[in-house]
Amino acid sequence: MYKNILIPLDGSRRAEVILDPIEKLARQHQSRVTFLRVEAPPIMLGYDEVIDEKAYRKMRKKQKKRVNAYLTLLKEEFQKKGIEAEFKIVYGSVVESILNAAKNSNCDLIAMATRGLNGSLPVICSSIAVGLMQKADCPLLLVRNNDTS
Repeated sequence: MYKNILIPLDGSRRAEVILDPIEKLARQHQSRVTFLRVEAPPIMLGYDEVIDEKAYRKMRKKQKKRVNAYLTLLKEEFQKKGIEAEFKIVYGSVVESILNAAKNSNCDLIAMATRGLNGSLPVICSSIAVGLMQKADCPLLLVRNNDTS
């Protein structure tokens, strides 16, 4: 049923709530999973803005290394369990980047955790989840995470 599952992650424990259900689903359907991390694009400076370019590049390099290590670990954990896995890092608007990644990877399911504090839709679903619900061409699996920390 689901051959390619896209899992957007931001590196938080809250987002990782989706991993157990997806592991079970991927095994059941012999699915491939793609872990996706959407990063902010490099900064664009205004006409008269100045930054320490060396420090900025160093910070971006450390961030990229951390993200690669995190996603590599997830990929290897799933592969050890017999699930075909890969990861992608993209830059840009979160909702549009997720939608583009799903389309480019021929994903037939986008799966992610969302937080919930009460019964109203904007609180149950983050703005990212709401954006995906409005625009996604494939099914969307949302797992509610009630952790408020």
